[in-house]
Amino acid sequence: MNEIFVVGHRNPDTDSIVSAMAYAALRNALGDREYAAARLGQVSDETRRMLDRFHFDAPRFVKNVRTQVQDLDYDTPPALHASVTMDRAWHIMREQRISVIPVVNEDGSLYGTLSAGDIATYSMKTISEPHVDEVPLFNLLSVLEGRIVSDGNMTDTLSGHVSIALPQSCENLLFSSPDTIVLCGSQPDIIRRALDIGVSAVILCQCEVEPQWLEGAGNTCVISTPFDASRVSRLIYQAIPISRPCHTENLVCFHLDDYIDDVKEVVLKSRFRCYPVLDENDHVVGTLSRYHLLRPRRKRVVLVDHNEMSQAVSGLEQAEILEIIDHHRLADIQTSQPVRMRNEPVGSTTTIITGMFQEHGVMPSPNMAGLMAAAILADTVMFKSPTCTPRDIAMAERLAHIAHISLEELGRDLFSADATEHKSAGELLRSDFKEFHIAGQVLGVGQITCIDSLKMLERKEEFLTVMQRAQKEHGYDMTILMFTDVLKEGSQLLFVGNDDTIRRAFDVEPKDNTLFLPGVMSRKKQIIPMLTALWG
Repeated sequence: MNEIFVVGHRNPDTDSIVSAMAYAALRNALGDREYAAARLGQVSDETRRMLDRFHFDAPRFVKNVRTQVQDLDYDTPPALHASVTMDRAWHIMREQRISVIPVVNEDGSLYGTLSAGDIATYSMKTISEPHVDEVPLFNLLSVLEGRIVSDGNMTDTLSGHVSIALPQSCENLLFSSPDTIVLCGSQPDIIRRALDIGVSAVILCQCEVEPQWLEGAGNTCVISTPFDASRVSRLIYQAIPISRPCHTENLVCFHLDDYIDDVKEVVLKSRFRCYPVLDENDHVVGTLSRYHLLRPRRKRVVLVDHNEMSQAVSGLEQAEILEIIDHHRLADIQTSQPVRMRNEPVGSTTTIITGMFQEHGVMPSPNMAGLMAAAILADTVMFKSPTCTPRDIAMAERLAHIAHISLEELGRDLFSADATEHKSAGELLRSDFKEFHIAGQVLGVGQITCIDSLKMLERKEEFLTVMQRAQKEHGYDMTILMFTDVLKEGSQLLFVGNDDTIRRAFDVEPKDNTLFLPGVMSRKKQIIPMLTALWG
């Protein structure tokens, strides 16, 4: 509940995944144990190979950061078993100053809710109907602090009309039926009469019990209590289990993963004061009231490798952004308060985070260093991208030294494995796809780094089909797919949109929706700026 999610962009590449993992590791190494790396999409084959090589699991998948019930400071009153006495429940409510208690089954699942109003309603009902049905004997002994003097029937429960026997009315007793529970004191004649009738129970109040009183008790249960008859007449009703007065029908409850927006709608349509909160196993963990919804505790996030809303986690507007670490252009994410912002013109976000390790005097583990070096190589396309800087190279070499690996060999492993043949065109397009908003135009650009772009173009028609479908579904003005060729040091461009736009932006004549751009390796530094200059 107190975690801080470090998360990259949608359709994450290796740099996005690794920068989130590395920054969380750095903060945790510095004693901030709340940081947890997260991801917004599937891990690419390239990233998976690097994670496996350096023995890491992928970060946890986060669908959104909308505020949930688990983010609230909801109440955690005791959850009472349905068999607990009403007397015990009332004492707990008074001592802890709570008005509603959840009632649970043996397995901790919800049975019902008990409110002070439920207790009051039941207590008022006993005034006109002084009768109890099947009160568990254990409950009654607990409430009355009593003991069994005689129980010839070995009964487990008691039922009957509650009657206080008055000494002055011995000749005109108020009980005449076995279905009676008699409350009396040191009154041998009344006791004898009650036993002769065979009443359900006799409760002896504040008196020493004489053995001769109980001769011929038969099946009548006789109980002795230190309380007076007036108090017993009230307490006897408090011995019933709370399963009876509690509310069990049409219950409204919420789960920890329910979203606050949805909870508010339900609460506005109902009149309950309090709502049970359940975990993923439907066990009761607390209660939620209206005032908890007024100032919810928002999820906390650190954004890495992006600062654009279209690429950020869903529900970001409900979260608290603590920090942004990125190497892209400044975009449209806004914050409600000042945050730490680190944006540097380097080829990889992991390069920035490597520098932060160095600034704090923390050396990454050899496996983490190797993974970070792979992320820098991936985002700079083995240092051939125009976004690459001397600092990227220096940091990657330093990390390789810590990990005891060769950057050249790591680069071959990163790009040489042909993991694309078994994947559909749609999967490849989505593997590294970003959406951009430029001067009212919506642009979708995917990038696939490979060592044989011509082989990828053999599937041209398949790619164009899925690109056209994406353009229609998302309303893109143009969809572009870059096949960035490491060996040719350029990119084959496949596009769906206006030929004139491509012609004017890159000063190249396209043919059948394709063109080759020598020296173009970077989406953010060579493709997007050219289109921005055209449309801007």
